[in-house]
This record gives sequence, structure tokens and C-alpha cells, in this order.
Amino acid sequence: MKYDVELVGKIGSMALIREKEHDIDYNVFSRIGSELRPGMIWVSSGAVEVGRLDYIKRTGHELAGPKEDIMTDYSAQGQTILMEEYRRYIPSKYSVRQLLVEHVHFNDSEKRDHIYRFLMRCVKQDAIPIVNYNDTVSFEENRRWELEQLRCNGRREIVECIDNDETAAVIASLVHPKYLLIFTSVEGIYKDPKDPSTLVECVEGKNADEVIEAINELQKHCDGASRSGAGGARSKLEFIKDPIRQGTTVLIASSRYRISDVLSGNCPRTVFRVR
Repeated sequence: MKYDVELVGKIGSMALIREKEHDIDYNVFSRIGSELRPGMIWVSSGAVEVGRLDYIKRTGHELAGPKEDIMTDYSAQGQTILMEEYRRYIPSKYSVRQLLVEHVHFNDSEKRDHIYRFLMRCVKQDAIPIVNYNDTVSFEENRRWELEQLRCNGRREIVECIDNDETAAVIASLVHPKYLLIFTSVEGIYKDPKDPSTLVECVEGKNADEVIEAINELQKHCDGASRSGAGGARSKLEFIKDPIRQGTTVLIASSRYRISDVLSGNCPRTVFRVR
């Protein structure tokens, strides 16, 4: 099977910080950045949380006011730090490019094509694209109105991208990678989230329908999320279905491990693939 890119990867907000120390986990940035290379697209959450921590460091207190305003301000502050850290650790011979996306970009065929062509140019030009949802300008009330207008116009399949797990899956569906890697704060998907020994190591099938049938069963055991506003394991499993239908192998693993170790199976993980 021919793939456009080798990998689309995603990391969640809570995997990028040391929560107890209220600080960025620079080791995670170092591990990821050192392995990124052309042919990889990296979707990074964390702008809001990193911006919040940075603001507290500088002022000694959190922002007050309407939630939408606070999210915008933290995101704008955190985006600069995210890009600074990725640029610091990605090999200097590669260019680093930021792509901020919104749901409207994927619900418009011309914009989807524009994004696709940009990402394909990155491969040819030895550039690493770092993608994030544009929280700075896309606030909830406006997003809901735009999505409702699409529904009223008869659109059945609508991309929301409220969670970067969905953003990564949508990009994977767009660029057809060999792998979709989702880094989280846990080892993978569990049959019992409270029991680490129930880690599901592999979900396989003779075709995509069999894999998705197994995913549907797994979703019955999933509950909760790492933070308020995140979709959790059930949502992750829903988002990965389209990439699997297109032949992409999906891996979910802890951000404590290296990309190469997850791909090679040298660490705990959950892998979804057609045999």
C-alpha cells in the first residue's frame, strides 16, 4: 500500500507538563523533537495549559474573567512557547512550520486541499509541520453556530476538531499516513481503566470492518478523561476509525516512550491494524 507520509503523531496537553511541579516537561519535548523528521506531521495540544503555567510563573496568579477570554489569552501565550520548544529539540537541519487549524478548514473542500498541499510540500522541503487547533480565534459560541449552519445546510459528516485527537485523525484521513500515533499520559487502552494489567496490546482483524467491530466492543469499557474538556479513551477510539478504514496502523502509547520504540513494539502500547 502506498502512503503519503510515514506518520501523523499527536500528544495531549497533560503529557507535556509535570503537573505536580506546575511546569513543562522538557524531557518530553526533547524525546519527541529529536526523532521528528520530514514525512512526519506532529499535532500538539498544550497551548492553553502551557500558557496558563507560564502566566502563573510570571505573575503569581491565574487570569480572571470569562472562560472564553481566558482560553484565548492562555492559548496565545502558550503557542509561542510550544513552537520555541519544538524548534529547540528538532534537528537544526530541518525546518519547523506551525499550522493552526480550525474546524471550518476541514469542512471546506478547497481549504482541505490547501492544507493537504501544504503538508505535502513540507515533506519535499525537509520541514516538520507542528499542528494545533487555533484556540486563540475559535471560541465556543461561534464554533457551535458555524457547526449548526453546516447541519442546517444538510451536511451529514461534520468535523468539529474540539479535541486534538480528532484533529490528528482528520489529518491522518487527509494525508494517508502509514502510522497514526497518539501519545497520552497512560500506556494505551485498558479493558479496565483502573487495572493496568488489562492493557490491550493489539487489536487486529482480517479487514478494517473486523478491527472496527473490536473497537466498538472496547469502547464499552472506556470512561473518563485526563482533564476537563478532553474526550477520553472512548472518543480516541471513535476518531481512529476512519484512518483504519484507509489502511493506517494506529498506535496509542505513553509519552514516556520514544516514537521509535512505540513503532517497533519495544514498549507497552495498544496497536490497531489490519493483518
